[in-house]
Amino acid sequence: MTLLYWYFQPVPVWPVFGPLYLASKMAFVLLLVQGSWTMTRPGARLLSNAVITGGLIGYFVAGLVFLTGINQLGVGLHISLSAIFLACAVAMFASPSASRWLAVALVVRGTLALGEAFAYYLQLARPETDAMRATAGAFLSASSSFDAGAEWLLVLGSLLAVSERGQNELQQANRELQAAQEGLRLVADRDPLTTLANRRALPGIFRTVQPHGAMLLFFDLNGFKQFNDRHGHAAGDECLKAFASALRDSFRPDDNVLRYGGDEFLVVAPGLDSAGARARVEALSLRVGLVQQQNIACGFSVGMAELAPDGNPDAAVQAADHNMYLAKGAQE
Repeated sequence: MTLLYWYFQPVPVWPVFGPLYLASKMAFVLLLVQGSWTMTRPGARLLSNAVITGGLIGYFVAGLVFLTGINQLGVGLHISLSAIFLACAVAMFASPSASRWLAVALVVRGTLALGEAFAYYLQLARPETDAMRATAGAFLSASSSFDAGAEWLLVLGSLLAVSERGQNELQQANRELQAAQEGLRLVADRDPLTTLANRRALPGIFRTVQPHGAMLLFFDLNGFKQFNDRHGHAAGDECLKAFASALRDSFRPDDNVLRYGGDEFLVVAPGLDSAGARARVEALSLRVGLVQQQNIACGFSVGMAELAPDGNPDAAVQAADHNMYLAKGAQE
């Protein structure tokens, strides 16, 4: 539009060129603001296509009727640009997810547009001093270079905003993937029958308790295989669930209660001494006694071993297992 204007000087079709220039410039501004808004609020649209189209048509008509010269066009256009750019910049600075570089570029472009509007106003008002007219003319002569620099800054700000958005989306996707993996890990580390943690959870538990040590209690149900064979797997499952519930209720919320495998259970209790461990086992015996009154056989043997601070967890588990078999042998 600018090239055609200067080529056809003097312009016989100014009433068409001026409003078309206004509309095309405003289309650029509205689409840039629309993109900036969507960038800070993904999925949201500030203006619908119908509103943008109607606004451009209205702007064209207003230019056709009211702006009959370059100075009038300059005042009207640059006041509009300044207001839109600065309002968008304020909204972006208020948004924590907005690109600060793009907001700064909008401020620079809006401030430059405000200066250009004032310069056109000075020429339109025909100031009395030649100095003011000369200053306004010199500023407007150089404004194309300023505009190009400011709009390159807008380009760079837009590229940085797109890059930041891409990085944020990748980070969000990574967080969601990690959450999904953690959920799958929790499912894999959970025994579906008793809802206790299973043997897969032990490495993580030992990493947590190893620096300070813990008491290990290894449990085995007495005569479970014979009970299972005599009454069936459904009854055996009920026995396991009843014992797991009694075991969970007999220990502290921070103690780690696991189904080690089959009819074997393990408790890793940080900060629990031998006396406290025996008290927990006695409480378990009382609960198991109540369960046995419901014709569910849940008698048990237990072996204890202490995991010293920075000790060997595997050795402690083997010691607790060995002590459990010694206790079972003594009961027989």
